[in-house]
Amino acid sequence: MSIASAFGFGGKKKVRYAVVGLGDIAQEAMMPGIDHTGNSELVAVVSGDAAKAQAVAHRAGVKHVYTYDQFGALLSSGEIDAIYLATPNWRHAEFAVPALKAGIHVLCEKPLEITTKAGEAMVAAAKAGGAKLMTAYRLHFEPATLDAIARIRDGELGQLIAFTSLFAQMADPANHRVHNGLKAGPVFDMAPYPINAIRYLFGSEPLEVVSAVGTRHPESGFPQDFDDTVAVTLRMTDNRLAQFTVSYFANDIDSLTIAGTKGAIHMSPAYGFQSALEQNRTIGDRKTHEAFRQTDHFGGQMRYFSDCILEDRDPEPDGEEGLCDLRVIEGIVRALETGQPQKLPPVTRTRRIDPAQVETLKPVKAPEPIGASSPTR
Repeated sequence: MSIASAFGFGGKKKVRYAVVGLGDIAQEAMMPGIDHTGNSELVAVVSGDAAKAQAVAHRAGVKHVYTYDQFGALLSSGEIDAIYLATPNWRHAEFAVPALKAGIHVLCEKPLEITTKAGEAMVAAAKAGGAKLMTAYRLHFEPATLDAIARIRDGELGQLIAFTSLFAQMADPANHRVHNGLKAGPVFDMAPYPINAIRYLFGSEPLEVVSAVGTRHPESGFPQDFDDTVAVTLRMTDNRLAQFTVSYFANDIDSLTIAGTKGAIHMSPAYGFQSALEQNRTIGDRKTHEAFRQTDHFGGQMRYFSDCILEDRDPEPDGEEGLCDLRVIEGIVRALETGQPQKLPPVTRTRRIDPAQVETLKPVKAPEPIGASSPTR
């Protein structure tokens, strides 16, 4: 059945998805919200654990179940139009490239991959297969984030000067993220959030990783083969600076501040999806606070992506958007390895977030994951 004839209730077209990778984010955050998008439906699940896949499919009422080894058969089955890809970071290209070459659209969790080379292969595959690739930056559709962007573009903060952010979670020593070294640590798992925020708030690309300093805490219970806490300073255009710290060994915190010559916006929470995001604004001497409506970030971004597929539009946070963040991450890794500043290769990103692309689906209840655990202790 082609997408042109994939109709749901009431005759409305729906994009048929397979969820590839059944970790906590896929099960608790994405899968519960698919039904209320109105334009998407879950028809298949894919996992390296066949028993888990069967159990998740049974609970979700999904007919088609595949293992990773059977992924090629899924692509040729005619059962799906798109995949939501939530495997570990370093396995994104492994599944995205063949899917995209086969003309299957891909909504890929961030980071796009762990190297720009792998990310570029994904972008090339999308072009070769005529399929759409979207990096799953859910905050590109979140009301508080888009409001901050609109205020900055309207000049409320004046000339932007500096950004700072702290994003931390107390990771569980038993979770797989702390047993796969740098590629699953906070630089790849958490840093994409402040890096992407820096880029969408400033509306420009970082020029240099001025410094990146990492620390390891033996008392954390983590293997001592990766930095559990990393602090980064980036140089931006027009004499602006951006700094952030990410950590697997600090109590939960989730905040950012963007400051200019006329005012500042402090957001806390700034990145999470479990509660409404909030702003504290200071414009001149006037201080205001606003708690925004909580939304279903995951269902919202899928609804947007499905609309892009159905209407043949290019998604805004595309593969190149993911590549821009990978470029910065690679610079951070080099700075950690060498202890030296790292000039970043120049890039031109002409497409930015449209504040009108806000999604306001109501939040949904998260089920207990099957065969997966929360990353936090």
